[in-house]
Amino acid sequence: MAIEIALRLGAEIISVDSMQVYRGMDIGTAKPTLIERRGVPHHLIDVVDPDQEFSVAEFRRLGKAVIEGTEEPVIIVGGSGLHFRALVDPMSFAPTDASLRRDLEAMSPAELVAELTTVDADAARHVDIANKRRVLRAVEVVRLTGETPSSRAASAEAGDLRRYVAEESFTAVGVDPGNLLEERVGTRLGEMRRGGLVEEVARLEERLGRTARAAVGYREILRFLRGECSEDEAFETISKNTKKLAKKQRTWFQRDPRIQWIPWIDDETARVERVMEKLS
Repeated sequence: MAIEIALRLGAEIISVDSMQVYRGMDIGTAKPTLIERRGVPHHLIDVVDPDQEFSVAEFRRLGKAVIEGTEEPVIIVGGSGLHFRALVDPMSFAPTDASLRRDLEAMSPAELVAELTTVDADAARHVDIANKRRVLRAVEVVRLTGETPSSRAASAEAGDLRRYVAEESFTAVGVDPGNLLEERVGTRLGEMRRGGLVEEVARLEERLGRTARAAVGYREILRFLRGECSEDEAFETISKNTKKLAKKQRTWFQRDPRIQWIPWIDDETARVERVMEKLS
């Protein structure tokens, strides 16, 4: 849809998919091929190798450079709600420290959770305690700034009036697949399996960094490659986790009052026309 609209408007596309930034992670991120892009310039795709870390702050810097550096319309497409807001809203990011991060990575998940909950008893309300990467980041922020997950959440809530004040004007349109979501997830996952997702993960296995190997689709196939589950079990888990992620993303975007929602229409031309109406 975005490519068709871009062709009509003479626009460029910025992907706000948090994993399409990694080179080689093509099948598992449903990255559009060069043929599918139909000559439309795409940005924030294939930016870094999968063994590199790529922060939201860096994503914002590069995306802003694209927006400010072109006179053409820009269509922001995807994906990650945080990355979307990083491009359109005023946002600040807590600092990071490479030396401290190495020290924290040497700690066990239990040690990290214990440290975090000692300083913030309500941390589990704001951080996925089962996700070591998120707990580690929360501990890093606490040590560097003294801000706990609860205090940061309270600050964000207090600033709700500014939460959706964009840095520049834009039109946002959301297409809701409704009850078709599970079917579409299953269809796409089947295409990924037939297209060689297992082989792609095997090829990248030794090059996947901390963030890349945590991506849905990749972490489950890595378990299969280590002999921890069967291939069928891995794909069943991918399906479950993808649906969970989709639900989370929809909840995130549905909170944004600036998004104009339209229902899914099977006819692609009619669907594009509805979006174009919203953009006019």
